[in-house]
Amino acid sequence: MTDPEISVVAPAYNEEASVNAFYERVVAVFDEHDIRGEIIFVNDGSTDGTLDALVALHAQDSRVVIVDLSRNFGKEIALTAGLDHVRGQAAVPIDVDLQDPPELIPKLMAAWREGYIVVNARRRSRQGETYLKKATASAFYKLMQKFDRHAAIPENVGDYRLIDRKALDAVTSMRERHRFMKGIFHLVGFKQTFVDYDRDPRFGGTSSFNYWKLWNFSLEGITSFTTLPLRLFGYVGFVVALMSFAYGMFILTKALFFDDPVAGFPTLFVSIAFLGGIQLIGLGVIGEYLGRIFNETKNRPLYFVNTVYEASSTQTLVSVPQSENSAS
Repeated sequence: MTDPEISVVAPAYNEEASVNAFYERVVAVFDEHDIRGEIIFVNDGSTDGTLDALVALHAQDSRVVIVDLSRNFGKEIALTAGLDHVRGQAAVPIDVDLQDPPELIPKLMAAWREGYIVVNARRRSRQGETYLKKATASAFYKLMQKFDRHAAIPENVGDYRLIDRKALDAVTSMRERHRFMKGIFHLVGFKQTFVDYDRDPRFGGTSSFNYWKLWNFSLEGITSFTTLPLRLFGYVGFVVALMSFAYGMFILTKALFFDDPVAGFPTLFVSIAFLGGIQLIGLGVIGEYLGRIFNETKNRPLYFVNTVYEASSTQTLVSVPQSENSAS
């Protein structure tokens, strides 16, 4: 099989209800627009019938590649594993749940052929999502844009986009363990443009991203691309110290010149509790960054591959544990 023009990369975790419909819509786009493409599914340790469904698709279509990870590593690392196996001239990361329509791929490719290195799919509307999720997502994008210009990811742009091989090589060269792919895609730069679309509700199943996971995901993005929280607590410490000094001078002046007794236990308790809270929050922020340094210095592989079902053959490979380096 000759190298494809584009590689669609789709991480899947317990997406048994969606994989067949996703495959049918992608190959329909390939066939209708005469696109020489492949679909790289990354099975991220699914516990349902996702892998069986993917193997059945692989057996009937040599354009289907499966990267079966040894366990669940999370979406960001699963996406990285898929990008590591791209053979095409460009990659299109997309979710299997069909919220992002594969029918947009020809428009992304049209902009790519005009000379753009990265073509971002920008959500014009987001159906099937609660008002709270939309509001928190908007707040997160605005927060990232204010934190740091390098972290200023475009609003309403997720993982869905087309990435030319030039930008893809830059993305896959970054091997940090704490990965925020939206930020990494933006960080590499190159000539970019946008294609707007309307996001659909999930085709089937339920999202594994609850609000707690989204909160942690937001922290991952912030701490991966800016040290502003550390600097912010330096400023907070300076302001608190200044206020404490001013208040101390005020109390001293009242005691010396106006014979006003100094308030006792309540003032002391509130002051200690306030300063203790500020210190603990600051230590927590420092701990977040320190923990990331600890994980990065171990330099462990990002993922391990159980089996790779190659596009060039419909035969299943023998299941041999591999690291990310030997599986690439």
